[in-house]
Amino acid sequence: MDVARGDAASAAPAAEPADTSADPTEVAPSSRGPFGGRLHSGNRAWWQELPTLIIAALLVTLIVRTFLVQAFYIPSGSMEPTLMVGDRVLVSKLSYRVGEIQRGDVIVFDGTDSFAGSGEVEPAHGVVAKVVRGIGSFFGVSASEKDFTKRVIGLPGDHVVCCDAAGRVSVNGVGVEEPYVMEGDAPSASPFDVVVPPGRLWVMGDHRSDSADSRSHLGDPGGGTVPVDRVIGKIVLRFWPLSHFGGLDDGTSVSGK
Repeated sequence: MDVARGDAASAAPAAEPADTSADPTEVAPSSRGPFGGRLHSGNRAWWQELPTLIIAALLVTLIVRTFLVQAFYIPSGSMEPTLMVGDRVLVSKLSYRVGEIQRGDVIVFDGTDSFAGSGEVEPAHGVVAKVVRGIGSFFGVSASEKDFTKRVIGLPGDHVVCCDAAGRVSVNGVGVEEPYVMEGDAPSASPFDVVVPPGRLWVMGDHRSDSADSRSHLGDPGGGTVPVDRVIGKIVLRFWPLSHFGGLDDGTSVSGK
């Protein structure tokens, strides 16, 4: 039997042009890197993203810590009853960039070259201990032996004396009412009479009988006063423990003409 053979080209439908847009091997231009490499567009496992998140968090923490606020903990009783041992506080670094230091402010400062060699925290011993302390300091959960917390009593040029006829500290001849001083403590058990040099501060702890403050450093460089440019910032908040949460007495009664 004869079978008719048709022309293959005429018998079969004409082939349509290939649709390259559906080619799974192609990557859209927006999915290519700046040098032509392909980028992974699928969902990554959480543990693959974790290093990036940690680095980003550290960078944000560093920026905030450097320019805005820094967390500290209180390692001694020198500021009782205002601040208790173990309190966590936030220190504003903006306070004195947009404003001036005021009498009565509770500050954190670097005591290098003023309160030299007498930090309120024992230095760490050993490499591991120093690393742990460094990480803790970065996140505000440990203290540095060079950082101190005190209240500003005298500003540059002030004449600060203890004690006046009423047994009070006086600033420029004006007696200071100090309701924040530890109950039972005298304003000062040791007399002093100083004129605060330019660019420096006279500072004292609220627990006067348990504070190695400006009075204890009269023989050190600066005569017990602290350089203004060593001030880290003003304590604006206690955030831990929650039972102590809140702001501080700003010592508005500390005045002087």
